[in-house]
Amino acid sequence: MEITRLFDYLYHQQANHKLERSFGRKHGEGWKFFSTDDIVEHSRRLGSGLINLGIQPGDKVSIVAYTNRPEWIIADMAIQQIGAISVPLYPTISAKEYQYILSEADVKLAIAGAGDLYEKLTNANVSSLQHIVMMDKTPDRLFWLDIANDDNLTKIDQISASIKGEDLATIIYTSGTTGNPKGVMLSHKNIIAAVDNTMVALPLSIESVAISFLPFCHIFERAVIYAYLYHSAIVYCTGTDNLGGPNGDLATIKPDMFTTVPRLLEKVYEKIYNKGLELTGLKKKLFFWALDLTDDFEMEVKQGMFYRIKMKIANTLVFSKWREALGGNLRAIVTGAAPCPEKIARVFSAAQIPIIEGYGLTETSPTLSINRYGGKGAKLGTVGPLLDCVDILIDSSEGDYREGEGEILADGPNVMLGYYKKPEQTAKVFVEKEGRKWFRTGDIGKLVDGPHGYKYLKITDRKKELLKTSGGKYVAPAPIENKFKEDFLIEQIMVVGDKQKFVSALIVPNEEPLREWCEANNVKYTNLSEVIKDPKVIARYQDCCDRFNPNFSHIEQIKKIKLIDKTWEATRLDGTDAELTPTMKLKRRVIRQKYAAEIEEMYS
Repeated sequence: MEITRLFDYLYHQQANHKLERSFGRKHGEGWKFFSTDDIVEHSRRLGSGLINLGIQPGDKVSIVAYTNRPEWIIADMAIQQIGAISVPLYPTISAKEYQYILSEADVKLAIAGAGDLYEKLTNANVSSLQHIVMMDKTPDRLFWLDIANDDNLTKIDQISASIKGEDLATIIYTSGTTGNPKGVMLSHKNIIAAVDNTMVALPLSIESVAISFLPFCHIFERAVIYAYLYHSAIVYCTGTDNLGGPNGDLATIKPDMFTTVPRLLEKVYEKIYNKGLELTGLKKKLFFWALDLTDDFEMEVKQGMFYRIKMKIANTLVFSKWREALGGNLRAIVTGAAPCPEKIARVFSAAQIPIIEGYGLTETSPTLSINRYGGKGAKLGTVGPLLDCVDILIDSSEGDYREGEGEILADGPNVMLGYYKKPEQTAKVFVEKEGRKWFRTGDIGKLVDGPHGYKYLKITDRKKELLKTSGGKYVAPAPIENKFKEDFLIEQIMVVGDKQKFVSALIVPNEEPLREWCEANNVKYTNLSEVIKDPKVIARYQDCCDRFNPNFSHIEQIKKIKLIDKTWEATRLDGTDAELTPTMKLKRRVIRQKYAAEIEEMYS
């Protein structure tokens, strides 16, 4: 069957290879699964219930839950089939953002998971919000199974038949790194173009096992979910709390693939590395010998025989244990939403856990480029070849860029319809060049040569994040930050120096490794606030600058650092602005404001 609307993916699964276990979630000590037929029936009956509550085609309906669950997918399919527009919400955003999004989008009804989400929605005090439907049975509140009925199934068939690919399917609000979030309007066609052209890169087949923990409200995971539906993959919906360990979800489920953000990969690598430090004798030497071998690994490059023999030994004695800890069946990990440090991708890929890094934005549904799986086109340090449906233009006309670099402009059927109720901001992100209308990604990049004759896209920085020193030189913070985070004593880092003579950095120490370092170096550890004042500790972080600075030009080298005693978070319970977006990107404006005194001290 031809897929022209997003809900067609569900019916494609039902028609071609329906599953008894399609989407599941934790239920007590076990798992509760919904079959393909269950999801079809529940989504239609819920859609009928929403119609009875007054939802009409074109109305906005929000979905929000703290963890991924099949009910989210059922709600998404129900909303689509009655011609309504879904407005997914992050559960952890501030009350101010709840109010802003619900008000601007004129959300009429919300479908919510457990926890304090009912209160958050109610306290937003938005006049358009008429009903809140709960995913869990709660006294005196509407429950999704209770409102579901068969009253309007014929009407649903009529409405769904009239829906076209060009119709608006969803409004996804961006994370808002530079102010109020913007509602990205995506059609069915936008997302389908990205999904269909991305699937070639994924290691999926019928009844592949996938584990899903990135938020469904983010376009990255949501698009992957449609790919799972198309391939009839079995999806375990979970959270991040119980992923690792011998009894964790990864070890229990043994997935073939999952998607993640780079920060989680960094955390996994830190744990592996720290376990290596705990080893003694020959085992410790073997561990770090194997780790050193990964420095020379390249995807899709045949190495010399001696290297291959050494890697075979390392895989048998060391890396096999890493794979077993991740379930033992992983064919690949797909990462996006933020830049993945090249070292992390190289280490895991060398350990036969291929990292597939892709690139895109909410505004591009999301994929623009992605590395291919299984010898079909992958290059470490890049975000892969472009999708077949995408054209890009590297525009160097508005900046002081290195040769071959410029802002990435994109065009294709996956580019958004525009920002909701913001025609002026929509106009600002499109530009006419070479007789075409291009979307301005705001990212800086270049095209490089690689395997199979592809041109591979390499991201070098965010245009908005470029610093300009008082000497007029531009500095890209992200490559510097990613390099410095290779040191395990650095949890987070933000490069500063706009309009200053030199570049500096705010550094949040990684507390547990720092505590161990202090014990090994006779430094008394009381708490983080005190220990970061110790001259030995400051000198240890200055050593990072001495080691990593030679990788960068003179103007890019970090001259001063300031250690910070509070981890930057994606949500703050005290009501203050969070320092990270829900996808773990730095909110640079917020951090600069919060640490204005510390920054000024470095330049005084």
